[in-house]
Amino acid sequence: MIVHDTVIIIKQAKSYDERMITILKSLITSDRRRWIALAVVCMGQLMMVLDATIVNVALPSLQRDLGFSQANLAWVVDAYMIAFGSFLLLAGRLGDLLGRKRMFLTGLVLFTLASVACGVAGSQAMLITARFVQGLGGAVASAAVLALLVTEFSEPHERAIAMSVYTFIVASGGSIGLLAGGVLTQAISWHWIFFINVPIGILTFVLGRGLINETQRLGLGHGVDVIGSLLVTVALMLGVYAIVKVTEYGWVSAHTLGFGAAALALLAAFVAVESRLANPMFPLRILRVPGLAASSVVRGFLVTGMFSTFLLGVLYLQLVHGYGALATGLAFLPLTLMLGLSSVGITARLMERFGPSRVLVVGLVAIAAALVLLSRLPAHVAYFPAIFGPFALLGLGAGLSFLPLTTIAMADVPIADAGLASGIVNASLQIAGAIGVAALGTVAADRTKILAGLGQHHLQALTGGFHLAWTIGAGAVAIGALITLLALRPPQRPDEVIRLDEREPAEFQLEAA
Repeated sequence: MIVHDTVIIIKQAKSYDERMITILKSLITSDRRRWIALAVVCMGQLMMVLDATIVNVALPSLQRDLGFSQANLAWVVDAYMIAFGSFLLLAGRLGDLLGRKRMFLTGLVLFTLASVACGVAGSQAMLITARFVQGLGGAVASAAVLALLVTEFSEPHERAIAMSVYTFIVASGGSIGLLAGGVLTQAISWHWIFFINVPIGILTFVLGRGLINETQRLGLGHGVDVIGSLLVTVALMLGVYAIVKVTEYGWVSAHTLGFGAAALALLAAFVAVESRLANPMFPLRILRVPGLAASSVVRGFLVTGMFSTFLLGVLYLQLVHGYGALATGLAFLPLTLMLGLSSVGITARLMERFGPSRVLVVGLVAIAAALVLLSRLPAHVAYFPAIFGPFALLGLGAGLSFLPLTTIAMADVPIADAGLASGIVNASLQIAGAIGVAALGTVAADRTKILAGLGQHHLQALTGGFHLAWTIGAGAVAIGALITLLALRPPQRPDEVIRLDEREPAEFQLEAA
């Protein structure tokens, strides 16, 4: 009897939920629904991107309240990065198979629940575990976002606007996270950098369930590539772990080389398995899509140079200039504002006139120039204009770079593989960011030790370390610009930025959603 009544209640709740969704959709015109859905999806994406950096300025408070050692404290950041970077490819492919809306909402629920656990964490183990689950939820949701956008907005001009908003969220999330973390930590407590996600997550889920249309999907009719999924996920997890722990163990340590070699071996086994399967998790044909692989390489060099600015910039402002958490976040505002200004349509119009490759080169040159300017800053300098100028130039360069890169990457991707391609784009960003932070952070620390050993004042030695790291970052971005000139070409069909490839094999025909 109890079971029977429970089933009736569940059916009634489901029926009520479906009626509410129908009513919500009926109140909004189709065109308006798409743009509101864009805002909803990007709100969820921003929440997840923020968490990559929002905890950085709260780490001292976390260490004090929960008794973290310096080594264990790094796991608060590393657990999120390892999970996020490891599951992007698998999550992207699951979106193609099961539906991108379904994966976005699933990831959103995981992320929101994990945020609650982070906020109430009373022990180190609980916080680190919850951060890992947060990263998993962020990967599952984020891998679906770009695929949702490019399938929802088919008209080139509309797609350019939608992708402008998306790239602004992704590129500016780091600096916004620093500001939000500083405000919440200083005004309330570190718990609220996690609790703030809960109402946003709930609102995003409710609106997303009602307004986002489910995309077509491949389905599971041809089986699931379990072995390939396990191989690539474990390989990425080991690789990202090796990278994020470099600052602790060193680049040529047995720890780094061992985990790195294991990751490469698993990736080689993954490629061998995928090349032999009729229905692989990672169809190798995706690597032949024009622009996708090359743009990922360019994105890697760009992110290696630029995203290190968030970590090194925070350390520079706090250790050299004595900024607090809130002042550090405010210092990054020029970067965020310039990025937002160029994302409101300016970059899209420039791309229409000059092509994405040319706009990308200009953006990369601006970022390299900004990093060179940062590498010339003395230890004692006023914020304006010496620091303000390079930060603003970084924002302008990012605004001119990320949208063209994303456009080139997704230009010829078949709809059937849009989720996987979205995972590749996000994975190249996350893994390159981890490499950049680890590599340039190590360079800065080693240079500081050398200069201090030579008798330089502590602040001068610190500044010298940052200078070398920023110089190398500028070189990485310059290499990205060179690759763009030599290897990247604008999409051959700008009016068909994403399409269903008629040459797809029969087994990849889409199921109805």
